[in-house]
Amino acid sequence: MDNYRLILDEQQAQREQAAFMSRVYAWMCLALVITAGVALYTASTPALFQQIFGNKLIFYGLLIGELGLVGWLSLAVGRMSAQMATLVFLGYSALNGLTMSAIFLLYTAGSIASTFLITAGTFGAMSIYGYFTKKDLTSLGNLLFMALLGLIIASVVNIFWQNSTFYWITTYAGVLIFTGLVAYDTQKIKNMNIIGNEGTEEDRKEAIMGALALYLDFINLFLYLLRLFGSRRD
Repeated sequence: MDNYRLILDEQQAQREQAAFMSRVYAWMCLALVITAGVALYTASTPALFQQIFGNKLIFYGLLIGELGLVGWLSLAVGRMSAQMATLVFLGYSALNGLTMSAIFLLYTAGSIASTFLITAGTFGAMSIYGYFTKKDLTSLGNLLFMALLGLIIASVVNIFWQNSTFYWITTYAGVLIFTGLVAYDTQKIKNMNIIGNEGTEEDRKEAIMGALALYLDFINLFLYLLRLFGSRRD
């Protein structure tokens, strides 16, 4: 009887984890749709596009706003309601769409679409691996986090250095780092789900934070792959 109960408990836990991850992916996909829609609308509206990119104060204000929203959500999610956390997350995805609209004028639509498919395939494969692997990816995550800090520093340095070789080194490094982070974050999100709190405020906030982590992985992986596979407009 005890073994039977353990089997039932394990099956219930697996169902809850699967349902939780489905919610995480659903929120992530919704955020990606919002980002893509806002970016496409902005790029196809010259007056709005010019207002954003023709005024450095507005452009950098949007970037600071994005960082502020992510920081606020990450640090204060425990004190927020699930509804507020959701609004902040979706608001961030909309702001990100405004600043990402530039890619539609820098790269051809065909190369953006093909790179998105490559990103989706890579993301899907690594997320499946992270979900099902029995290997603990914590040590990999720590290594990737240190590499990410190095990548950020190197990218900032190259803004002033403008070295093409360094640019491509950081590009390939970015692809590798965010590919690995997809697997690590998927496993981390799966494991952070508290079995038995399905449908609670805490559960909904956990899903939003998981969606944010995977959304950021997807967007950054897409942008680095676009450097490699994107065809620039003439």
